[in-house]
Amino acid sequence: MSSITVWLAAVRPKTLSLSLIPVIVGTALAYADIGSIAWLPVWGAMLAAIFIQIGTNLHNDVVDFEQGTDTQERLGPLRATAQGWIAPQRVRVVSALSFAGAFILGIYLVFVGGWPILVLGLVSLAAGAAYSAGPFPISSSPLGELFVFIFFGLGAVGGSYYLQTLALNQNAILGGSAMGLLAAAVLVVNNYRDSETDALSGRRTLAVLMGLSLSKIEYVLLLLTPFGLMLLMEQVQTKSLSFLLSWLTLPWALYLIYRIYALPKDRRLNTLLAQTALLQLGFGCLLAIGTV
Repeated sequence: MSSITVWLAAVRPKTLSLSLIPVIVGTALAYADIGSIAWLPVWGAMLAAIFIQIGTNLHNDVVDFEQGTDTQERLGPLRATAQGWIAPQRVRVVSALSFAGAFILGIYLVFVGGWPILVLGLVSLAAGAAYSAGPFPISSSPLGELFVFIFFGLGAVGGSYYLQTLALNQNAILGGSAMGLLAAAVLVVNNYRDSETDALSGRRTLAVLMGLSLSKIEYVLLLLTPFGLMLLMEQVQTKSLSFLLSWLTLPWALYLIYRIYALPKDRRLNTLLAQTALLQLGFGCLLAIGTV
């Protein structure tokens, strides 16, 4: 495998839209309210979000290898460190550089948005670093979905909206909740797929604690609730139905629900994970288009 292919596998590009699209949604919601966009904060927020996710993914890659979580029995995609494609120390260095890049961009974003963005940025960096490591790693606990909901939903959408308006409103919270729920559904597939190996390695994710049947129900709720949240948007309440454009992805959501019940617990769940990330991408794009 080429060096580029190896590093692409390590950063997990199929899921990077989880951090990118919420920034676009938050910016679009702000544009609907103020009629203009400050583009430098938009690009800064998108790059910072991607850097944090890449740093988290790489850190997760090397820590899972060192803790013995990524074994040959794992059903998920092959990991760069576990396969010996990249030395652990190199992965750690690039992970640290990614977090450093997010920190540098955050300095500018704090200049634009003030102390709320400072708090959000520092907490996001700390959570990214603590996702797989530390005394209580988030990825090994039942808090993974909550982490994703907050940082890939409320934080990303709300923070992007705040950078444009220096305020928050109902739509920003609802939009952030919708994006966070869909992002959390991606993690549900991941933890559902890995529940057996996670249990053997001592992890206590929700999938391990609840079992497979309840994990499927959790997935259904996370996929369908965002469509209900769109009905609460302020414009919908005033008879403007543009926000309901995101409902065009409902058939895709229903198809994914069928898939999680129909598929056996094997490597085909990797495709379902990518398809769930694609649902979040499509839902977010249509929400942004309907907003503006």
